[in-house]
Amino acid sequence: MITQPDRPAGRGRALSPTPIGASAALAALPLLKTADINCESLPEADVMLVIAFGQKIAEAQVNHPRLGSINLHASLLPRYRGAAPINWAIIRGETVAGNSIIRLAQKMDAGAILSQSPLPIGPIETAGELHDRLALAGAPLVLKTLEDLLEGRSTESQQDESLATLAPKLSRDAAILDFNRPAEELARRIRGLYPWPGCRVALCDAARTEIARLRLVRARPAVDDEGARWQPGEVMMSAMIRTPDGALEIVEVQPEGRNPMTLADYRRGNRWEPGMMLVPG
Repeated sequence: MITQPDRPAGRGRALSPTPIGASAALAALPLLKTADINCESLPEADVMLVIAFGQKIAEAQVNHPRLGSINLHASLLPRYRGAAPINWAIIRGETVAGNSIIRLAQKMDAGAILSQSPLPIGPIETAGELHDRLALAGAPLVLKTLEDLLEGRSTESQQDESLATLAPKLSRDAAILDFNRPAEELARRIRGLYPWPGCRVALCDAARTEIARLRLVRARPAVDDEGARWQPGEVMMSAMIRTPDGALEIVEVQPEGRNPMTLADYRRGNRWEPGMMLVPG
C-alpha cells in the first residue's frame, strides 16, 4: 500500500497518518509513505489501484504494473472531473451521483471507463453523507472490476469529451452565502458544502447584534406566504428565512463547538425569532 506522509492534525498539530496509513498499520500490511511516488521504485504488481491519492503519477509509474493502473472516481464521468465531484453534484442540482473506475491517464480524470455504478442523491442529503454512501458502493465495484481485469473479461469505453464538466477544488469562499440568491440554490450550496468547508453564518437580533454563530447543515426551499415584509436573510414568523423567490427552511444547524442538531432542537434552548437575520461569514 502507498499513501501520503503523516501530516499535522488536530489542535495539538501532532503528526497523524492518513486513513490508509492507519488501516495498514492496524492490519500489519506493508506500507510506503511518500511525498512523491514518481521518485519511488515500485514493486512488481498486477495492477495499481488509485483512490483519492492527491499526487500526479507519471506515465512510467502508471504503466509499471502488468495490467496498468486504474482509478476510482466519485462521479459518473465524464461529468465532474476534478477534486470535489460529490460537492459539485449536489451544488449543481444533480439527482443521481455515482462511481466510475477508469484507466489512469495524464489528463485529469479522462481515462477510459471500465465500470460505473449510479447512486441516487437524497433530497436533503449532505455531501458528507453522500461521500460515505459512495465509498461503501465503490468497494464492490472495485472488486468486480479487478476480477474482470485479472480474468480478461474487462471492456473499456472512451469518455465523450463534449460532455465533460469540472468539479474544481473547494475553498472557504465557496461557502459564503448570498441570501439574495434563490432558495433552491442556497439549499443545495448548504448541503453540498457540509461538512467542509461549511456555510457559516452569524445569527443577529433585530438590532443586528450578533448573538450566535452557526454552521448550516441542511436546508430546503419552501413556500413563502408572508409577503414581502421581510428582507432576504431575515427570520420570518414561520421560522423560515426570507429569500427573493420565497423562503428557505433551515432543517439542521451546528452551533460552534457542538454537534449538529435539528433547528427545532436548537430553538428549544436558543433564540431564533422573527426579525432576526442570518449574516454570512
